[in-house]
Amino acid sequence: MLSSFKGELSRLLAERIQALFGVEYEPGVEVPPRRELGDLAFPAALHLARTLKRNPRGIAEELAADFPSPAFVRDLRVEGAGYLNFFLDRSLVASQLLSEPLIQPDSTAGERIVVEHTNINPNKAAHVGHLRNAILGDVLSNVLRALGYAVEVENYIDDTGVQLADVVVGFTDLRKMAQEQVAALPEPFDYYCWDLYSEVGRWYEGNPERPELRRLALQALGHGGGPRAEMGRLVSRRVVSRHLATMRRLGISYDLLTHESAVLGLDFFSEASEQLKSTGAVHFEAEGKNAGCWIMPLAASEEFAGLEDPDKVIVRSDGTVTYVGKDIAYQLWKFGLLDKDFQYRFWQAEEVWETTVDGEPEHPIFGKADRVINVIDARQSYLQKIVRAGLEALGYLEQANQSIHFAYEMVTLSPATARQFGFLDDDTEEEARNLEMSGRKGIGVKADDLIDQLEAKSREEISARNRDLSPGDLDILAHQIAVAALRFFMIKATTNRVIAFDLDEALSFEGDSGPYLQYSAVRALNIGRRLGEAGLPTQVSPEDVAGLPPEVWADDLWDLVLAVALIPQKTEAAGGSLELSTLARHALELAQKFHAIYHRHPILQEQDVAIRSARLATMQVFVRGLTVLSDLLGLPLPDRM
Repeated sequence: MLSSFKGELSRLLAERIQALFGVEYEPGVEVPPRRELGDLAFPAALHLARTLKRNPRGIAEELAADFPSPAFVRDLRVEGAGYLNFFLDRSLVASQLLSEPLIQPDSTAGERIVVEHTNINPNKAAHVGHLRNAILGDVLSNVLRALGYAVEVENYIDDTGVQLADVVVGFTDLRKMAQEQVAALPEPFDYYCWDLYSEVGRWYEGNPERPELRRLALQALGHGGGPRAEMGRLVSRRVVSRHLATMRRLGISYDLLTHESAVLGLDFFSEASEQLKSTGAVHFEAEGKNAGCWIMPLAASEEFAGLEDPDKVIVRSDGTVTYVGKDIAYQLWKFGLLDKDFQYRFWQAEEVWETTVDGEPEHPIFGKADRVINVIDARQSYLQKIVRAGLEALGYLEQANQSIHFAYEMVTLSPATARQFGFLDDDTEEEARNLEMSGRKGIGVKADDLIDQLEAKSREEISARNRDLSPGDLDILAHQIAVAALRFFMIKATTNRVIAFDLDEALSFEGDSGPYLQYSAVRALNIGRRLGEAGLPTQVSPEDVAGLPPEVWADDLWDLVLAVALIPQKTEAAGGSLELSTLARHALELAQKFHAIYHRHPILQEQDVAIRSARLATMQVFVRGLTVLSDLLGLPLPDRM
């Protein structure tokens, strides 16, 4: 809303400058340092003074005289050396915030965006580190949809990789289990695989010939035939099903599961390879350390300048395609730049579409994106740059420019949380350091265990506060608090920071946490309940708010209203910069402003109807704003705590 006000005032001011002085000028806008100076300030007169060779205050006074102020402007004053300071109509702004959608999708956006996130190897249970990826990707998708973009969420399943191959070896060679036995293993199947995966790594070390079994399993997964491949499909499907269930607990879903086996089975790389060869983007290396390989030379690119070995192998000498080769082919498909397409099947049990080599004739359109955002941790930045360089080498400069790596840093465990999950003893010296996770070593907190622990702690906290809750209501509320705690913790830090997850910090009902935001919303809603019990109006209509006199709006009430009016601007900035923590911080700012006015401006005890209405309207605006931000962040707002 404020951005539209700024735009309208800038346009009117530019027209007035042109009419009075014959000068083309694009006015900039500032926020005054003190509330008594207004809401928006334009320093145009100061900038025009040199051009017009006139005193800036005189220019400002001439501009202000008979200025065609829109309805949302209450007053216009010339301040200081020549600032044009606009005072907004507080009642009208609050009324609009109650009557219009806070975020109005841009009807001109029309852009189709593929967001790829989660991408957990289907070999074991998801852990806490995976959750940062999935939550960031989910919030980004929410933001882009709110801004009016057509968003397709993809989850890439590497069902032909080394990690899955190791679990296949574990079942077939270490445990010597048949498919029927593996299919009969009880849930949680992904927990069983978690232990087996780390056990296989140790088993390899016991005999130098055993790693050859991994090569055989990899070969079978790549070709898709034989008992090892069938075992791989069984394991992958059961593990992916568990991953989807984990993500559903956090409100995360997908439009398409893209299986790497389908990329290989439909031979996507063959067409990508022809394009790379025909354009000279790759060349065959006849000698040297890369003899027999197809190489993408990157030395000429500024991004790779200075690297000791900037050339990247795309096809190995044995004919196998490297990960980056498959990623380039997949990226081409996302943009609709391959003549080939997947087949698709709807996975009924999981309510999601997935890629196959022989699918259903009727399906939604997938891919064909205008922009692709890959949510992958910062350690993959080099490979993401190579994928982009591949598109550039093929001449797809626009698509390369629209290939965006949404990078983030890893998640560790705080010493206190690591100790709670049994990874550190009270006496150990490592207690003072954050704990990094390792799937190979079996070190890490499984995502479901973390959610269970958050729910258990939430249940304890709620039980102490609300002894009248039924067990069912208690479970629902504990889950809502756990989800908010986890999601907010993963979002609140900037993506360039390694975060140390801490259970107690995430669940705090005070400070920068999800439960604090939930408590703020519940506290505001309770005001309405108490008003109803006292026989007073529980809400004020937008029409009545518009008619309130300006003197009823205390500055701190107005500050909260203005903070809500900033939500569209903050949302657009977050979607453009991919820094989603700005939304979390803004939600906290709203909650803090609300708590600051809670005792200073009581509603129930106020006898003046107009003042009470302004305070009640401020509470309604706050709840609306916090609800919108909570929806974007994926935080459930309970009706009591």
